[in-house]
Amino acid sequence: MQKIVPDTSVLISGIITGMIEKGEMKDAEIIIPEFVIEELRAQASKGRETGFRGLEEIKRLRSLESDRIKLVRIGRRQTMEEIQLAKYGRIDALILDVARDEKATIFTSDYVQSTVAEAENVVTKYFPPYEKKQSTKLSEMLTPDTMSLHIKEGTVPVSKRGTPGNFSLVRLSDEPIPAEKIEEIIKEVMDATRYESDSFIEVGGHSASVVQFGDMRIVIARPPFSDGVEMTVVRPVAKLSLSDYDISEKLMERLEKKAEGILIAGAPGSGKSTFAAAMAGLFESKGKIVKTMESPRDLQVSKEVTQYSKLRGSFENTADILLLVRPDYTIFDEVRKTEEFMVFSDMRLSGIGMLGVVHATDPVDAVQRFISRIELGVVPHIVDTIIYIKNGKIEKTYTLGLTVRTPTGMTEADLARPIVEIRNFENNSLEYEIYTYGEENVIIPVKAQKKESPIGRLAKKYIMSEISKFDRHAEIELVGDEKVVVRVENDVISRIIGKSGSTIKQLEEKLGLRIEVLPKVETFGSEVRLAVEETGAYICMKFDESLVNSVANFYVGGEYLFSATVGKKGIIRVGKDSDTGKSVMKAVIRNELNAFV
Repeated sequence: MQKIVPDTSVLISGIITGMIEKGEMKDAEIIIPEFVIEELRAQASKGRETGFRGLEEIKRLRSLESDRIKLVRIGRRQTMEEIQLAKYGRIDALILDVARDEKATIFTSDYVQSTVAEAENVVTKYFPPYEKKQSTKLSEMLTPDTMSLHIKEGTVPVSKRGTPGNFSLVRLSDEPIPAEKIEEIIKEVMDATRYESDSFIEVGGHSASVVQFGDMRIVIARPPFSDGVEMTVVRPVAKLSLSDYDISEKLMERLEKKAEGILIAGAPGSGKSTFAAAMAGLFESKGKIVKTMESPRDLQVSKEVTQYSKLRGSFENTADILLLVRPDYTIFDEVRKTEEFMVFSDMRLSGIGMLGVVHATDPVDAVQRFISRIELGVVPHIVDTIIYIKNGKIEKTYTLGLTVRTPTGMTEADLARPIVEIRNFENNSLEYEIYTYGEENVIIPVKAQKKESPIGRLAKKYIMSEISKFDRHAEIELVGDEKVVVRVENDVISRIIGKSGSTIKQLEEKLGLRIEVLPKVETFGSEVRLAVEETGAYICMKFDESLVNSVANFYVGGEYLFSATVGKKGIIRVGKDSDTGKSVMKAVIRNELNAFV
């Protein structure tokens, strides 16, 4: 009777039970060293698939015992020193010692172990660890138009076939599939992940595993995590470029030149990742360095785009490496957890162009995911563009901006606050406002403006007759019943406001409306230093005397506030009780007031 000592690699691959069932092994005494079982137990305790497979192989060998096939367990337990040296090959050396002492043949799929055994004159039989198959049980269930495959024990396997937004659910058989057959498919997949270069385990564990198998993402679930053995296979059915999407020239220009904080939102299976891969192709074609952050790494991108996963179990560590790599753009697929939103934000604020994929049933929901974790005023600096994908197409595009004003529907000046505006990109219409109300951040939809009434047109005509004295091409916008926004050329603003606001005050009294003056084109100019003092009823802003008679433009956190002419002594005064004065006081307290000339 032949004596055989299998090592862990052979037990994991199930080679011996396969030989017995095929009749290739008839008279054999299979010797299992104690430390082999210990090693498999340790792997299984850590949730590793290899440990469970090795132990299952030993169970099957027990069931195949007969007069001609004997299973013998010998040896001792490992010492603490041997456990610590396991990663240096100590277990393999102990297995070799058992084979030598028992005058047995060592069965192995480890090429190094086989070579060492031959060098030490121990009889060995080497089994190639893996032979790539042209056809697998899994590939036989797939068709070119299969989007996803859903297999669960005791149920009929089904697949989604078609394209996002246009697919059907197809039954693959009339009989429920047993758990044993699913385990056979899983074994083929796991073998491939150990030896094929384009396959790897993203999340390892016996109860739950995530595997990238070529272009397929495979999720495996077993009890007790699930109520039965389940396998879900998802794969892209098409690789598209941006030319395959219906993109306007205006949006294409923004994507190429301006958008650096992009969110791609949509429901699961809507085609978000496909569009993200197309964006990677656009950035790469423009000569940009592009990287991705994915877990699992399943984006279909060119080889020039390096795909990163979690480093030591965290995207924070991955971000540390990316900041050293210095990419122009990073594609984050998918942003779900608080840690991932913080990493996305940190990298964007570090100056890296970011594109994030977010699950959302509505484009505004994508922003909601950020404002629940990040200060409201910072959000527009992180996200400037939202692209909503539905059924594989661009459904809607939004842009974000930050301003300080009274929310729509409110009229009291003291209710002014920082507001994040969400506008439809194509027509620039305001659709949502986000601001702090009480202690909560709220998202308020802004209803479309009603058609201007005859009275409104008459009022604008009368207001224009007064404002045209300063700018014949001024733009008038009625905001509610008591406020009007006037947009004029930048060099006219100071004349409309007048010394200490006297001219604008007279206009407001004459028209019976509150007037907000804004520039048609917001320009910064050169930033200048100023000193702010509070004297009586005024706030005095002092400039260098070389700037006398210059027009100073004031901004709060990058948003335009007002303009005024520097007086003879280099001073601009604003009444503390005026709307502008109140905004200046708040900005000074927060150290956010900037002046440009």
